[in-house]
Amino acid sequence: MELHRQSILNQTDVSFSLAKQLISTNYKDKNVIFSPLSIHILLGMIAAGSKGPTRDQMLGFFKSSSIEELNSLLAQHVTKVFADGEPLGGPCLSLVNGVWVDQSLSFKPHYKEIIQNGYRAASYRVDFLTKADEVIKEVNKWAENETNGHIEEILPPDSVDASTRLILANAVYFKGKWEEQFDASVTKDDEFFLLNGSSIKVPFMTSWERQYIRYFEGFKVLRLPYKQGDDKRKFSMYIFLPDAKDGLPSLIEKAGPESGFIEKHLPLWDVEVGDFRIPKFKIEFEFRAGEVLKELGMVLPFSCGDFTEMVYSTITTPTEKLFVSEIFHKAFIDVNEEGTEAAAVSVVGVFQITCLRTETKFDFVADHPFMFVIREDVSGMVLFIGQLLEPSTT
Repeated sequence: MELHRQSILNQTDVSFSLAKQLISTNYKDKNVIFSPLSIHILLGMIAAGSKGPTRDQMLGFFKSSSIEELNSLLAQHVTKVFADGEPLGGPCLSLVNGVWVDQSLSFKPHYKEIIQNGYRAASYRVDFLTKADEVIKEVNKWAENETNGHIEEILPPDSVDASTRLILANAVYFKGKWEEQFDASVTKDDEFFLLNGSSIKVPFMTSWERQYIRYFEGFKVLRLPYKQGDDKRKFSMYIFLPDAKDGLPSLIEKAGPESGFIEKHLPLWDVEVGDFRIPKFKIEFEFRAGEVLKELGMVLPFSCGDFTEMVYSTITTPTEKLFVSEIFHKAFIDVNEEGTEAAAVSVVGVFQITCLRTETKFDFVADHPFMFVIREDVSGMVLFIGQLLEPSTT
């Protein structure tokens, strides 16, 4: 368990590095929601079939000492954290993996064991050579089904063709009710200040109950717990609110490289609240993760990496020339008075053949851009990370 704990802390650091790179480089002016966990699982399935320098680079990215450690974390521990909690009165949770392999290939026994029994991925034999368009439809339908209809088209047209040999996919879904739900009758419109200095009117939820709030230099943190089931898991949303109305970019810059950032900034006890307002919001977001991962040093999988541990080839071109062409990621979140619904899908698209301040009452008015995280608190595993620049409820 101690090994898993350290592995999760490492994964959380990687998650925040990914969030910083994604937001500060490409999407500093957009609402963002993504699941680092989904991307990690997908990369874990790829790493399990890698070898040599490619494997070393992927393990370095994950801060893992061995492929066994990585598989243990992503295939076994994640599955326990993501077991559905709804039958026990907790959040509705789903995590599924899928693999679509060309009929010309067969998995090597060791890799097949990891994928099927470790990652519990359903596998499907398909014909990429003559039916690539049908495979796109099949993967997109799978994504829609596994995310309760929220993510419909993970693979764009022409993203799969006759040279494709393998598609790996992960879908995560979360729906949790707040431990203390907000009263919709007192939700009312108020000003939300944008980064450019202007403001818009948006609906704010409010409460007079005690809240988990903690003040730090330059920002404050709110923990909103979700209703817990009869198991030991505890899920929460954390809102990291900068003091300055335009302070989110610098907060994300700080959080990205700081090891253990979230662990060091947890609100540990509840306090009396004064002015307390949280906006309702919905975000849909998609991006291609390949460029971001390359910027973070994971280059070899995208340039003729060594994936010879994955499949036997029955075609003339050597399997050494398999490489990752792109990773597609789509995510969705809806935060309202009852709770949160969030979903994400990651698809490897695809393997192709070619070369504390104390006060009596704590205010927490989230009326300007902030960062948010959904986390399982017992394990410390981060499920979703995002930034809200401009609330929308449609």
